[in-house]
Amino acid sequence: MDKKLKIYIALFIAIVGGLMYAEATKTQPINWFPSYAAKHKTPYGTYVLKTQLPSLFPKTTVREIHQSPFQFLTDTTRSGTYFFVDGFLNFDKATFKKLLAFVARGNTVFVATNGANIDTLGLETQQMITTELEENFEIALLNPSFSKVNFTFDRPSTNLVFAKIDTLKSTALGKLMATNQEKEVVSEGVNFIEHPHGKGHFYFHTAPLLFTNYNLLKENNATYVANALSYIPADQPILWDAYYKSGKSKISSPMQYVLGSENLKWAYYMVLIGVLFFVLFKSKRVQRMIPVVLPLKNQTLAFTRTVANMYYEKSEHKHIATHKITYLLEHIRTKLHLSTSVFNESFYNHLAARSGNKKEDILSLFKTIGDIDQLKNITKEQLINLNKKIESFLEKQSRS
Repeated sequence: MDKKLKIYIALFIAIVGGLMYAEATKTQPINWFPSYAAKHKTPYGTYVLKTQLPSLFPKTTVREIHQSPFQFLTDTTRSGTYFFVDGFLNFDKATFKKLLAFVARGNTVFVATNGANIDTLGLETQQMITTELEENFEIALLNPSFSKVNFTFDRPSTNLVFAKIDTLKSTALGKLMATNQEKEVVSEGVNFIEHPHGKGHFYFHTAPLLFTNYNLLKENNATYVANALSYIPADQPILWDAYYKSGKSKISSPMQYVLGSENLKWAYYMVLIGVLFFVLFKSKRVQRMIPVVLPLKNQTLAFTRTVANMYYEKSEHKHIATHKITYLLEHIRTKLHLSTSVFNESFYNHLAARSGNKKEDILSLFKTIGDIDQLKNITKEQLINLNKKIESFLEKQSRS
């Protein structure tokens, strides 16, 4: 090994050591991911709420449920208050049927989530939108026996309210208010309701973020949360849902376990560095001249044109439309970061806001898509109409 190579190796080791030291000592950025997990002490975890529930309800117990409600409620002797806090909760029909039977027996279900569109109970949510350039949002309880302590947000939130409520059964318990710079209320709507069913009650709240660590520890927001939770029966066990969580605690892969441990993580990095050194020295001894191999020509464009012409010549317009719809949905998922599993009012509002398109144009586009999906074959004119709407959508989105 000559002197020059030794210098290079020493420099390499010094650089790697410096990078490892900088990585180990740097200040970790704040994780604002809304996990809603009870074990997370991050701003949008629910560690504070979970640990304070025993003091709020000293006469009962708090139990974490790691099963789905469908599995857990198969045993019809279960009783208590089933407590759900998460960003998005989509109960399937079978699961919600179990919850309905659970409440009908005299139990309670408390659901805090971004929207609750449940046809069975006649509930539908929508986003509160105002024309104010600078708007603020506050949440308040309607019960006059509570002190007038409003919950305030200083970070972005979903701002959902109930657009449709079965007024014969449901009772409004809280509201969301939008205020302008002069603190005047410019818009308001119900965001917290009670819905009796059988011998029990459902409680729905459209602002799960207010139950997280950051918002609970901010100013006097904890008073609002304590008042809101006072509707829960004090003598029923609290069944804390740990199944429907954006940030689950379960380890999903061996690598996640390794990188989750500080010692194992650095051992893994050292192994990688050792392998790098082995490859470096081994290549000096046995590496031969590598022949130049020209890369294959990219035939993707020609292949695409051939397939497109084949479909067009055979008048398989439905196939072409299906591919275009699939590409559009993939574009919405990857570029606009929206889920396309459910098309509802919330989805259309978010899509309009992120793409720069008018909501009417988006509704027209997805109506066309829905019509085409129902047809076995479509005409050339229908395909051209679909293509024009998709191109218009993408063009406006690129300019926004």
